[in-house]
Amino acid sequence: MQTFSETRPPFWPPFRSIKRKCLSILAFDHQLTSNPSAEIFDISRKIDLPKLPVVTGAAFDSQANEHDPKCHPDTRVDLLAEIYTWIEDPSGRCIFWLCGMAGTGKSTISRTVADQLSAKGVPGASFLFKKGDGDRGKAAKFFTTIASQLVHQLPFLALHVRNAIESDPAIADKNKGEQFQKLILEPLNKCKDDPHMPALVSVVIDALDECDQEEDAVAIIRILSKAKEATSVSLRIFVTSRPELPIRNGFGKIQGEYQDVALHQIPEPIVKQDISAFLGHELARIRDEYNSKSPERLNLPPNWPGEHVIRTVTQMAVPLFIFAATVCRFVGDPAWSDPANQLNKILQYQTKADNSELDKLDETYLPILNQLIVGRTDSQRSHLLANFRDVVGPIVLLAHPLSVLSLARLLNISPQAIYGRLESLHSVLDIPPEECTPVRLFHLSFRDFLVDPTKQTTNDFWIDETKYHKALADRCVQIMNQHLKRDICNQQVPGKLRSEIDHQTIDAALPPVAQYACRYWVHHLKESKITIRDGGPVHSLLTSHLLHWLEALSLLGRISESLGMVDDLLALSVRCTLAHCSRNILTSPFSLQMVLRYPDFSTI
Repeated sequence: MQTFSETRPPFWPPFRSIKRKCLSILAFDHQLTSNPSAEIFDISRKIDLPKLPVVTGAAFDSQANEHDPKCHPDTRVDLLAEIYTWIEDPSGRCIFWLCGMAGTGKSTISRTVADQLSAKGVPGASFLFKKGDGDRGKAAKFFTTIASQLVHQLPFLALHVRNAIESDPAIADKNKGEQFQKLILEPLNKCKDDPHMPALVSVVIDALDECDQEEDAVAIIRILSKAKEATSVSLRIFVTSRPELPIRNGFGKIQGEYQDVALHQIPEPIVKQDISAFLGHELARIRDEYNSKSPERLNLPPNWPGEHVIRTVTQMAVPLFIFAATVCRFVGDPAWSDPANQLNKILQYQTKADNSELDKLDETYLPILNQLIVGRTDSQRSHLLANFRDVVGPIVLLAHPLSVLSLARLLNISPQAIYGRLESLHSVLDIPPEECTPVRLFHLSFRDFLVDPTKQTTNDFWIDETKYHKALADRCVQIMNQHLKRDICNQQVPGKLRSEIDHQTIDAALPPVAQYACRYWVHHLKESKITIRDGGPVHSLLTSHLLHWLEALSLLGRISESLGMVDDLLALSVRCTLAHCSRNILTSPFSLQMVLRYPDFSTI
């Protein structure tokens, strides 16, 4: 039997030289970034610190997460007390794993824990994984992001982190275990005698299961178990995730090194009490806000919705907090401005739920989505469902959230049409009024509900992932063909550094939708499961714009991502497809200069 490499035609070795060129760009980058430029201020001195790649928006207190909910004071009382006791126990295990099925409230708890630790002055770091949110769904910058946050919290670490990077300028590209050892564990241990070293340092990691590579998630678990080797401080690491098999296996391999709680195993009476408290508070708030804006004759009664209704909705929700949260957004949606009627629509699903005709995600999302098609003719229904899929399908499959303006350009639909199709979906999507602010999912379970292959014949709103990934890949290729060219920013000076080109110039040449296309077209192509063939749109793009694409990635500070994308393209191609493209990169020295002049910078 022939091996994979033996089936490759002669053009493959030259095409692999693309990777060597990309690697040379990265080496140049490390040479340049070994010069300190970021500044960390201590009380008595200024320390120059080399730049580390970080993920924007990953911290619990970042602007992207400022409106995300935290636990109501009357909920999760015993669980939070157990977590805080573990944190403060000097002899406690270094890791606490909180697992639970989708929608049970893990992320809300993790944000609450991180917020409380910050309020109490406990220095630490946090990383909130989020699938479909660019780098937040990847582990490539996980440890460098944690290290950067710790340096800002504990400035006396800066000197030791700087020394680690000067000793190995390529540390940001080394394996994760080495990054943890050299950027986090060793700097902490070297500060053992520093009078400013606190007794406790915390790290909060949310939604580890949303890391896009299972192997990375398992590696993170294994590496974090070495936190017990911290000799200068009690290092406490709080991790949440779904109980997915790879993660369960990962924790199984460090048995005895962690404490754990499974949310879905908490006694039902406690969960009921917590959900009831949440619903009572939120529905009372909705009632009061509605009454304050409505004529007195239309006001809801002071006791609305009543204990019986709260008990009924609580029973429907258990054990999913996401059900309760979605119901409250639906009931309080100002687009309807009719809380009582909205709540009645939810209650209509009680009988079906009691008869187990719906699973919990159906029960959560169908009451909202069915409002789009209720009372419609078959023809209208088909039209509305097609419109829903053509807009919401791409939104839930995006590798990084986009604004309505960028969505309109990506999907070739007017912004007004997108707003119209999303108007009734404020309960499940965060739809900002500003055209330039990204549209986001409130919860990943909405995506799970829409793309579940077992629901293809039973869910009217089912999204065909393969079909819409292909549609997104096609549009990305079209957009790149429109924007890519040699010397995209018209600098006419090969060798000019990217740091010398202002962001306005880059954004003008590569607007957000073009940036998205350059970064994620290969991802959508891969997920569409198609094969690249001669004469097709992808072949044409690579033949005409391969180097221009690499130049664009360099301008965006993302040239390192090209290595994995080139591997994916090789895996998707058939014989003779890329020979022409590989020759382009080898025979165009001017274009190579254009690529090499833009090193891939990241910031601390």
